[in-house]
Amino acid sequence: MKKMFLALLVISQFVIAQNKSKSDTTNVHELHDVFITANRTATLRKETPVAISKLTAKTIDESKATAAYEIINKTPGVLMVNLGNEQHMMAIRQPMTTNAYYLYLEDGLPIRPMGIFNHNALLEINQFNLQSIEVVKGPVSSLYGPEAVGGTINFISLKPSINPEFKFGIQADQWGYKRVQAAGGATIGKIGFHIAGISSLQENGWMTFSDYNKDNLNVRIDYNISPSTRLISNTMWGKYYSDMSGGVNENDFYNRDYKSTSDFTYRKSDALRTRLTLEHDWNLNASSYLTVYHRNNKLGQNPSYGIRWSPTNNPTTATGEINSNNFKSYGAIGQHTQKFDFLNTKLVAGALYDYSPVTYWSYRTDLKANLNPSGVTVNNYEIIAERPDLKIADYTADIYNSAAYAQLSFNPFEKVVLSLGGRYDNMKVDYENAIDLSSGSKTYDKATFKIGANYNPFDNAGFYGNYSQGFAPPGITSIFRTKSGTGGTTGVPAEFYYNLKPATFNNYEIGGWMSLLENKLNFDYAFYYMEGKNELLNVKLEDNSTDYRSAGATRHKGIELGFNYKPCKEINFRLGGTYAQHHYIDFKVSDKTTDALQNLNGKEMPAAPRWSGNSELYYYPEWFPNFRTSVEWQHVGSYYQDQINTVKYSGYDIFNFRAGYKWKCIEIYGNIINLTDKLYAYNVSRGNLNTSQPSYLAAAPRTFLLGLQYNFSLKN
Repeated sequence: MKKMFLALLVISQFVIAQNKSKSDTTNVHELHDVFITANRTATLRKETPVAISKLTAKTIDESKATAAYEIINKTPGVLMVNLGNEQHMMAIRQPMTTNAYYLYLEDGLPIRPMGIFNHNALLEINQFNLQSIEVVKGPVSSLYGPEAVGGTINFISLKPSINPEFKFGIQADQWGYKRVQAAGGATIGKIGFHIAGISSLQENGWMTFSDYNKDNLNVRIDYNISPSTRLISNTMWGKYYSDMSGGVNENDFYNRDYKSTSDFTYRKSDALRTRLTLEHDWNLNASSYLTVYHRNNKLGQNPSYGIRWSPTNNPTTATGEINSNNFKSYGAIGQHTQKFDFLNTKLVAGALYDYSPVTYWSYRTDLKANLNPSGVTVNNYEIIAERPDLKIADYTADIYNSAAYAQLSFNPFEKVVLSLGGRYDNMKVDYENAIDLSSGSKTYDKATFKIGANYNPFDNAGFYGNYSQGFAPPGITSIFRTKSGTGGTTGVPAEFYYNLKPATFNNYEIGGWMSLLENKLNFDYAFYYMEGKNELLNVKLEDNSTDYRSAGATRHKGIELGFNYKPCKEINFRLGGTYAQHHYIDFKVSDKTTDALQNLNGKEMPAAPRWSGNSELYYYPEWFPNFRTSVEWQHVGSYYQDQINTVKYSGYDIFNFRAGYKWKCIEIYGNIINLTDKLYAYNVSRGNLNTSQPSYLAAAPRTFLLGLQYNFSLKN
């Protein structure tokens, strides 16, 4: 992955919150890049024993992305799957999944509390407010806690500039998408501020019933109390509403008949996050911070994935659901960093407390299924009746999360850095279940550890190895929702049947990096082997419903490669990709029609392409200053659609083109996404029965995006 633009000044100053000028264009040695996420403090790449990548401000700016996946997919080993209208799921050292194996951070703070993971959390991110993105691949539970298993993505936001800055832009495509965005900031005396907002709207798109609108506002205010003490406030407000068009059947997909089977499904979100951080530098070797924060999220849905239909059992009828998941969080996190002269030792230690009350309810809807002439697929669904009397879930819970962590790094020998880390997490859930009138308390706790070492024998190359543990308790929604897989019984928590257990992971990894040809050629790689126990997996049934189960054991292994070559100022080429295998080791599923268990041991997990990658060729012509252009290649290999490995989807290769030109304060740009108008699907899935029909999550035809942006900066 490309890591050739200097982010040292920006990122190090983010940590100490000093007001310095930003720089992101100087070509430097990858080993001198600074990362925050891997060690919770500013740390050189050569002292970081994990696979970590950075997407710089330059990369983010030139992408001109309409959604986060367009940026994040530039990271080797990462596949962020577009589910439409900024909805998404992820694949980092895991198959494409919506499970809680990824931790999403905003300036180092989790977007969600433990136990309330949402795979769509990144639709709340404001792409116009990003300074950089750091992606850690593999478990970092010893630092950030549960859910940091497959990977951790930290969105680092823009900070106030010394001099007044302002930018305003508009963008639109031919499918009815348009966005307005503005940002600006300055520092006046001891106070600095930065404000960024976007407003997106999609109407009458290429897929029927696929409108959405999104509004985001981010405000940061810094108060430099003294040269060594700072007070920083961050507030994010977001509002989102989207139609949920869902997947299309096989015949419609290959005929490019992009029509939704429903015109009533939706997802809506209201989010507010605010935090206040006090930072203090005790001296050159010691610093501390204390952050208090509040979250307020409301998520309501009539989800397309909640529609349950069987081609054999009453095929003209179906059911759906309407649900609402609301929570608030009140929390604090404190951290101290101490450096010692002895062996260049650095100690990072901290603690967290989070109280999150949550309410969740869901009830059934009765639907009519209008069949196609073939009689084997559905043309569209209609709502016959809402059934609030038939509850799927109805509970309240108070979640108490507490944690303590510490990490120690030192140089036992010259050119060797050793890192040790550990964390203890405790999640207590006090609940009241209105369906079965039960109440009680559940506790999930776990100590996780990691050990890693860096060896840097040369100035232009380094190696690392690590052992790390991951931990993910079941989400509380999965515990208290009744399951159709229980035979339709209502009023009994799902855990009564399946006894969901926390998933645990052991990860073994080696990797390295090098820089050659006077820093023109950079290369990094990682080999990993990860074993999972009690991994939380969905079993898709004939009626499109799922059983959520703790699998016996899984195995994940792969190779991640990143290559960047810049032979001259005009040309830059990056190549990134991964080869991975994801297998069941001990897992069985049941055919609900015959009630016969099928042994999946040794089978590949579905939605797990072995090969995937993203590469790009950039051209900055000297004969045409301030002009840029690039061609991007996204590859996703074939994968099984079902868990019993009977049918594969062939995968896809697509190309994207981007170009832009700056004239004084004006920038005009254009992106062509899916340059060759390839017919492909972001995801294809089906149940384990022979009668199961595939569902294709269709991708957009060729899309032309045009934009105009005004950038103003008043420099000394």
